Amino acid sequence: MKKPVVFLAQIGLLWGIFMAGQEIVKLTHLPIPGNVCGMLLLFVMLATGILKLQWIDAGATWILKHLSFFFIPISAGLMTLGTIFIHEGLVLFLILAVSAAAGILGTGFSAQVLARSKKESYEQQHSHTI
Repeated sequence: MKKPVVFLAQIGLLWGIFMAGQEIVKLTHLPIPGNVCGMLLLFVMLATGILKLQWIDAGATWILKHLSFFFIPISAGLMTLGTIFIHEGLVLFLILAVSAAAGILGTGFSAQVLARSKKESYEQQHSHTI
């Protein structure tokens, strides 16, 4: 009986943080979505230790496990935007392709720089022993 209550409390806490983000955006007129503000709030609370990971772990794990289910309404809503995709589809495709390529190239470049730096550091540490 204790596990379901703890699980529901964790989901409730996450929902409360989401709602707090919505309210912060509404009150301050920040130019970001409320859910993003809620995620930033959650991050700050976890990073500062105000909120402990074990307080939300089971609820967050369940939400992440079923994340694809939450995209069904979004996907259904996209079907109503067919005319926009017909008229602006090429531009949208180019934007998505360029942003995906930028993300992939940025990640690859960063990984190579970090790997090279780590290799040089390793070689410097071990060159003195030879």
